[in-house]
Amino acid sequence: MKRTHAPSLLALAAVGLAVGYLGDLAIVSSGASALVPPLSLALTLALVGVVVVAFAWPIRRAVKGTGRRVDPFRAMRVAALAKACSLSGALVTGIGAGIALFLLTRTVVSSAASVWLSVATTAGALLLLVGGLVAEHFCTLPPDDPEDEEPAHA
Repeated sequence: MKRTHAPSLLALAAVGLAVGYLGDLAIVSSGASALVPPLSLALTLALVGVVVVAFAWPIRRAVKGTGRRVDPFRAMRVAALAKACSLSGALVTGIGAGIALFLLTRTVVSSAASVWLSVATTAGALLLLVGGLVAEHFCTLPPDDPEDEEPAHA
């Protein structure tokens, strides 16, 4: 599995920004009230970011040689979870920022609580993104040492 790169994260964040802004614009244009994410979403996103790092910590210790051996299938599942967290964190960061941008650019002043809830969602998603990237880094193996390799044709 390849590591997550910045262009894919930025692209997902840009798509999320457009979806958040245009989605809220469409909802308000239809006559409904603006979509405001609840505080529980921000807290859950941040908690999942912390949990994925906690799952990757024993793998990091095993890679560094200070911990006990880890099942490779478990390490692969944690690495896949970390990648999913980083990608979904980038998307939800964009959506939260798009909602906050929409609420801040309206001609009708929205309540401060609505803006703060969308900013909190953006911050929680950013913690999920960072937690996913850190956990993904914890699950990578160090490069092979060329001194330990013997010639293949010896």
